[in-house]
Amino acid sequence: MTADPTAPVPVVLGIDDLRALPRATRIARTSREGVQLLEEHRGRFIDELWLDHDLGGDDTIMPVVTLLEEAAFDGRPFRIGTVFVHSANPIGAENVVRSLARWNYRVRRTTAEAATGTSG
Repeated sequence: MTADPTAPVPVVLGIDDLRALPRATRIARTSREGVQLLEEHRGRFIDELWLDHDLGGDDTIMPVVTLLEEAAFDGRPFRIGTVFVHSANPIGAENVVRSLARWNYRVRRTTAEAATGTSG
């Protein structure tokens, strides 16, 4: 059986400073790029959003989380199937999960290995 060439390609966005995220259709490497990436997809359904907490130096995912929270507060949440938080920073990751769950985003804590498709 062959795939239907007219079927829509799932939108999988990743925001991570280092990982390849092979499932992602687009990747942002900084919080600023992440905010821009989400703004480009406002109004479109995002199948998966993969978030890393620590983005190098003093940069974190929190500006992206704030954008998602403000959109929900304004009654126009982003339409996202599942948000996966794959950070190696357990406290930061839990803060992201708690913040997004509070605004009814479907969010799951997962591993970096799940994000990259590797094991070990």
